[in-house]
Amino acid sequence: MKIALLCGGVSPERDISLASGRNVAEALRSKDHDVSVLDPAFGTNQPPEDEIFEFSIKSEAPKNNNQGTFSQRSYIDTVNNGLPDDTSVVFIALHGTWGEDGKVQSLLEFRGLRYTGSGVLASALAMDKLVSKRIFTESGILTPPWITVRKNLDLLNLKREIDLQFGYPVVVKPVNQGSTVGMAIVQQDDRLGGAIDIAFRFSDTIIIEMYVPGKEITVAVLDDQALPLIEIRPKQGYYDYKNKYTAGMTEYLVPAPIDEKMSSDIQDIALDAFNVIGCKGFGRIDFRVDTAGKAYCLEANTIPGLTNTSLVPKAARAVGIDFGELCDRIVKNALSS
Repeated sequence: MKIALLCGGVSPERDISLASGRNVAEALRSKDHDVSVLDPAFGTNQPPEDEIFEFSIKSEAPKNNNQGTFSQRSYIDTVNNGLPDDTSVVFIALHGTWGEDGKVQSLLEFRGLRYTGSGVLASALAMDKLVSKRIFTESGILTPPWITVRKNLDLLNLKREIDLQFGYPVVVKPVNQGSTVGMAIVQQDDRLGGAIDIAFRFSDTIIIEMYVPGKEITVAVLDDQALPLIEIRPKQGYYDYKNKYTAGMTEYLVPAPIDEKMSSDIQDIALDAFNVIGCKGFGRIDFRVDTAGKAYCLEANTIPGLTNTSLVPKAARAVGIDFGELCDRIVKNALSS
């Protein structure tokens, strides 16, 4: 099968996308697919594949949303002129903005090309944490209470509102980034302003969310089935960028050591969240489970990572699906839907 693989891009998650793309290319070729790798950051001036994959994931998260001399035209040119007409399917391994948010999906729709993962609307809804939390709430899916903050904020009034609604600690995050980019857990109000300033580097709107003490749980969804729960236990701190992408920094328990009834209930909630957003193919739903066993849905990920430390491959392996088969199934789902 002739597959065009899109990875890299210009979001703060560029390096993560390249790591996913390199793994996916190898996996699909192991299944005898003909894979062309394209980085939409380069438009029609695509470098050789080995140069695309000359990168390293840094231990620290990006400090800003700097896209350099990026032009939207590069994505348009890549889709319009870089993808051959005989492409069977486009495998999207672009994380974050300009890849996971519906934009590249809309370009592929205009080309009439099939692509992996969720469609335009679901991608856009899931990428916007504020919108997706509102959808969860309207659908009866528990999500941590939050405050929406825009750049004209009054910090003193905001601190009063936090005290009134849920107190500290709180989670501060941009509404449209992944991989914990721009996110911080704030323990006391004198740290709030600095965390807000960092989050605003990545988005014009941020949310301040009640921190839920307890377990970090994620549920991968593949072909409309919830895979076994994974409990995420960073060896120090919280599950930030460094702990996500540095081997050995985090312990992953698959399946999570949670009783069968609770596991089944969380899987059901994950499928509900996946479906109310309108996701398809594959994805991941993240939770915090408090000390009383109450599961709070945090967000839906429509193009979760496929790196060496990523969660969906771990969940798939737990049910006997190796990485090559996982990527092959994602492709086949795109062709059948």
